[in-house]
Amino acid sequence: MTKTQIGEAFARWQAANLHPVTELEYETPFQLLVAVVLSAQATDKGVNLATRKLFPAAPTPEAMVTLGEAGIAGYIKTIGLYRNKAKNVAQLSWQLLERHAGEVPRSREALEALPGVGRKTANVVLNALWREPVMAVDTHIFRVSNRMGLAPGKDVRAVEDALIRRVPSEYLVDAHHWLILHGRYTCIARKPKCSECLVRDLCQSLEKTDIPLP
Repeated sequence: MTKTQIGEAFARWQAANLHPVTELEYETPFQLLVAVVLSAQATDKGVNLATRKLFPAAPTPEAMVTLGEAGIAGYIKTIGLYRNKAKNVAQLSWQLLERHAGEVPRSREALEALPGVGRKTANVVLNALWREPVMAVDTHIFRVSNRMGLAPGKDVRAVEDALIRRVPSEYLVDAHHWLILHGRYTCIARKPKCSECLVRDLCQSLEKTDIPLP
């Protein structure tokens, strides 16, 4: 895609959804951090079903530490890899208390030092909480970026770096959400819904389905 086409694509996504937000449910920065850790290899819908019960029982790092690994596991066992995730949530809660006075740190380095927090998770937190212009590349963004010709790359870091370079600065803060939503609901893995796509005339994919383009 050309620079002009990319700008036009994001202008259309912005017009359709002016203030996109994460579909994970949370009330505090701590709860968002936990939800994002739980969302690895899981759907936001599945995570929300679990956290609707977990967060009332343990809304803070102190309460989560008190609940303990086994207690956390009991609330999240419908989520994939729940045992390891319960361990990470218990440990990161303890580390937040010990090292950060119970607050979610604002630096990437401090976030990535927490159990269960990698670059993608840190990017989600930095973007959602503090509106930093970072790009958390998940399976949806990776697929959309390569399929559309928006920011091709062989791995997630290559796509992340390409998106940071290619997305116009005025759209960068919200680009993560628009791309995830596009990949989750329109540009899906199998049989993308091209008839519903706002940017089908700009897309460089050879996989277009549903309708012949005008």
